[in-house]
Amino acid sequence: MLILTVCLVMILSLISGCSGNQTAAPAASEQPSASPEAVQPAGTSAVPADFKAGTYKAEADGKDGKIQVEVTLDAESVITGIEVVGQNETAGIGVEAINKIKEEILTGQTLNIDAVSGASESSKAILTAVEDAVKQAGGNVEAFKSKAVVKSGEGQTEQLSADVVVVGAGASGVSAAVSAADAGAKVILIEKTATIGGASNLSWAGKFYNSSAALSSGLQVEVEKEIGDWIVNNHWRVNAAAIRQYVTKSGETYDWLTGKGYTTTFLNFGGEQLHMLPAYETRQDLLRAMLKASVEKGGGQVITETTAKKLITGTNGEVTGVVAEKSDGTTLEITGKSIVMATGGYAGNKEMVKEAFGFEGVNGGLGQNIGEGLKMAWDAGAKVPDNFGGQMLHQTLARATDKLKAEYEPFEASYPLMLTYLPTLMNVGPSGARFRDEAATLTAVAAANTSAFNGAYHLVILSQAQVDALRTKGMNGLQAPKLPGMPPEFYAPYKDKFKLDQPWKDADKVFESMVANGDGFKGNTIEELAKHAGMDPAVFAADFKLYEEAAKTGMDTEFGKAKEYLVPMGSGPYYAIVSEVNNLCSVGGLLVNTKFQVLNEGRVPVKGLYAVGVESEGVLFNDTYVGNGVGLGYSFTSGRLGGEDAAAGALAKE
Repeated sequence: MLILTVCLVMILSLISGCSGNQTAAPAASEQPSASPEAVQPAGTSAVPADFKAGTYKAEADGKDGKIQVEVTLDAESVITGIEVVGQNETAGIGVEAINKIKEEILTGQTLNIDAVSGASESSKAILTAVEDAVKQAGGNVEAFKSKAVVKSGEGQTEQLSADVVVVGAGASGVSAAVSAADAGAKVILIEKTATIGGASNLSWAGKFYNSSAALSSGLQVEVEKEIGDWIVNNHWRVNAAAIRQYVTKSGETYDWLTGKGYTTTFLNFGGEQLHMLPAYETRQDLLRAMLKASVEKGGGQVITETTAKKLITGTNGEVTGVVAEKSDGTTLEITGKSIVMATGGYAGNKEMVKEAFGFEGVNGGLGQNIGEGLKMAWDAGAKVPDNFGGQMLHQTLARATDKLKAEYEPFEASYPLMLTYLPTLMNVGPSGARFRDEAATLTAVAAANTSAFNGAYHLVILSQAQVDALRTKGMNGLQAPKLPGMPPEFYAPYKDKFKLDQPWKDADKVFESMVANGDGFKGNTIEELAKHAGMDPAVFAADFKLYEEAAKTGMDTEFGKAKEYLVPMGSGPYYAIVSEVNNLCSVGGLLVNTKFQVLNEGRVPVKGLYAVGVESEGVLFNDTYVGNGVGLGYSFTSGRLGGEDAAAGALAKE
């Protein structure tokens, strides 16, 4: 009985301990079905009570203006449609980014999407606009933003091989790939963005010395003098053979491109042999056609949206391939006998530019050019050139322009910008000190470099009297000697109004908006202007006084500004326009010989490694490239020649 009692107690205790305070779960057949509220549509959590299905309009600031969308959400808060009803983004770059982001939102029902490389502003704008539409509908924005994008290729590795692997599909990379394929090499070209052409899609013209078109027009450059002057102007710190190769071989590139269907138009630009590129909207298609007719026809591949991560090296330090990652997460291991770097430099890497060059202005080139190609080459044994740091500083920009475009027509929004190019206004640095003869603004390159030498920005000083003169007489009211020397693409939207005698309607309102937006300053007195603009009042007042005296006497004893450009400021209030320098690209980063082989610390070729385009351009310049068509001309020419050399090296190894 005692044993029986103990057993009963143990059994009861065991049953009690197992059940505790829990309620037994019903059998599967007995479980209740999910309530309608618990059903979660794709991409969202439970639909908020105040959500309302429908189509909503929204907009956000892109790189070149407003991106306007109409977003449709159904009753389950699923985004079923995104229609872009207005945008001014760059064809082939911003437009492709908008379309790509739109499709990713619809497919994944998520706003947790990375910006498209090279078009971050356009990407962020459409994401912001769609988010705003979701908010208007009362949707669960956080649910959309928290849903991760699933990459279909994550964890997968694919192995490819070619004779020549080209990294970067800008002008130099495409040219290298095409010429290597034409030489009989199997070529794989990879590009981190969805766009073919890189900076050439934004550029205006290139220089091909003594091209057949230039010679037939009667304009011929004296080759030996050109080479000699080039070397002297760069203080002899250049590769003279590389300069000679470009000057004597670039003319052939004009005919080579023409034969490929990429036709440029010769222009005698004040004695400069410039060749205007095809219409902007046609360029990418023309380059893709070149690749199809050579690279793809030869059994090679063009792989976009694929970012190189590191170079593969052999036991003796030779470069034998590239590891890259596709946008779907797939890792590519691409082996090749010759690897050509054409990744566009590092001008999009603000920190890197500041460290190398001390420049803090605006990157007017491509945002995807952040220097990873250089770092991969350096890690593989390439030498960092002694003149590393050079940039292409080319134009002056007004910080106010973008915000003003949201309020005014393009002509009115460009008032501050146009004034940064006039020699009849006073220019001062951040401290308030005048720093140059303002006639430097007549030449874009001189304007950019004199400003960059004096700080992150400069200020253009304008009086109310001058604003009044602009309103009634246009730029003639400031005695402008000629139209501002801006690139044609700057004034293309308002070329019918781009005249010296065109009155500046609403000039006073525009400059007040500039100040309200924080992109300029105003003061009733020069002392108040200095205070508001962060200048040293004493420094600015002293130089303002000297400038007014120079305008009265016609003699600028400090900088020697010509009398015809010395125009009195007149009565206040006074404005200060924040003006910045546009950096189009970095120059150099890899040291190459005339076969475009990358050199190591001992100035001996790194086996299997080549470089073309701006990354190799440092051999032509001491520090800064002055922007006269050489950048683009060299990109096409170095690509053409470098591709041939890379193919020769690869095929010789067979």
